Amino acid sequence: MSFLPEDLNTDLVDLHCHSTASDGILSPTELVSRAKSQGVTLMALTDHDTVDGVAEAQAVGDQLGITVMTGIEFSSLWGRRSVHVVGLNVDPAAECLRQAIDLRERLRQERAERIAERLEKRGFQGALQGGREIAGDSVLGRPHFARWLVQAGHVEDTARAFKRYLGAGKIGDVRVEWPQLQETVETIQSAGGAAVLAHPLKYSLTRTQLLRLLTEFYRSGGNAIELLCGRQNPTQTRELRTLMALAVGDSCKAPLLSSLGSDFHQPEQPWRELGCVRLPEDVEPVWNLWHTLHRDRPGEAVSA
Repeated sequence: MSFLPEDLNTDLVDLHCHSTASDGILSPTELVSRAKSQGVTLMALTDHDTVDGVAEAQAVGDQLGITVMTGIEFSSLWGRRSVHVVGLNVDPAAECLRQAIDLRERLRQERAERIAERLEKRGFQGALQGGREIAGDSVLGRPHFARWLVQAGHVEDTARAFKRYLGAGKIGDVRVEWPQLQETVETIQSAGGAAVLAHPLKYSLTRTQLLRLLTEFYRSGGNAIELLCGRQNPTQTRELRTLMALAVGDSCKAPLLSSLGSDFHQPEQPWRELGCVRLPEDVEPVWNLWHTLHRDRPGEAVSA
């Protein structure tokens, strides 16, 4: 696990955002430039199941004076439910990371072909080719099909595309057997990174289910929870903090740290604008893992 500079500027942090390397609208260069204009000082590019945009983003960050951390957002399963785990400060050259990315790329390709087949049976001819043209070199996903449906004149906007064809329970909702949660956490940590449970409030779980997810994530070795993901109700944030404490209980292991991010994908969404949220002052941020000289983790000692 590598360390960040001692003089790291953490005035405004965003550790969850996306570029055209996956399903974002802006290129890595445009994304970092926008982050700069929003006052962000530390960010992580966390594209879905790929680190392809990180080198470009870091080069621009060096020019603009923004620290850009290597990140990734892995698709995984908790039982039969799909959940996402962000990997922060991972080594992009780690063999375990490359294998995990290759597996998910294959699974995404298979899913894309099944989605296109279903759409074409519904009468939307050319869905696969259209989606691929929009995705370009990016990993083909549902957002690309949504943009193609808009471009082809089948729906008014991407929100309608998901509501009618691509969202949960619709024809484009194709189940994928992603690797399980614990395996994903182990992959991230083997690549030298910290595992962060992404946007836990977005999984439509009951309080009991959410507590169980947080507990199992912690027991699997997870490092942090995304306490804030875009702008959210303060009551929800307080409740999530309570559940994080309950998940840890009286364990003598390291606590669950707090992370945050906008989950930025495109402009014109102020509730998910880069740098739109800040952590409460009384929580321990995940970047302390790399911003201190020594920190003991369960079963290991980390030193500079």
